[in-house]
Amino acid sequence: MRRVACLHTADSNIAIFDAAAEGLDLTLRHVVRSDLLTATERTGGLTPDIVAATEIALRQASDGADIVLLGCSTLGPVADRLRLPVPVRRIDRALAEAARDAAAGGRVAVLYAFAGTRNATEALFREVAGAAIDMQLVDGAWDAFKSGDHAAYLALIAAAADSAAEKGAASVALAQASMAPATALCHRAKPLSSPHVSLAAAAR
Repeated sequence: MRRVACLHTADSNIAIFDAAAEGLDLTLRHVVRSDLLTATERTGGLTPDIVAATEIALRQASDGADIVLLGCSTLGPVADRLRLPVPVRRIDRALAEAARDAAAGGRVAVLYAFAGTRNATEALFREVAGAAIDMQLVDGAWDAFKSGDHAAYLALIAAAADSAAEKGAASVALAQASMAPATALCHRAKPLSSPHVSLAAAAR
């Protein structure tokens, strides 16, 4: 059984990942560093200090693991350049690849809730999927998340995903791990979420 260490920036993502791992030959260990995301909100993006702190957290998480997954899209670029004795993966890279493949040459709608993650997410999806992406901020969603109104958060995301599908998106990607439960609320879209696709990739 492959041992996966997951570095999160929100406690609520633990249950999401545990649910996504059901049926896979994986054992998960979770580390939560909400301070890292709080720091990016305060500074407006990644700074050398935040990068250094994230690298330390990833190194510590890698102890005893076969693979490390970085579950925060905003911090994702740190995983791309960090080299450890075990693989370190940003979960949204697997998402971008799955969304590209599902679109089969069509457009990919990339939904995100936290405005600060746009630059890192857009750069990744353009690298993987080319120019055929539509970045869409789900208005009001992050405020609902921060206030603890997760029902409203997920409802806004599901509505945005259905709207993107109605407007012709060939695939819909939910860029942040916390958005994953919204898939169950969608009526027209079948969005891809990073916890499910990244854990499936880790199991392979």
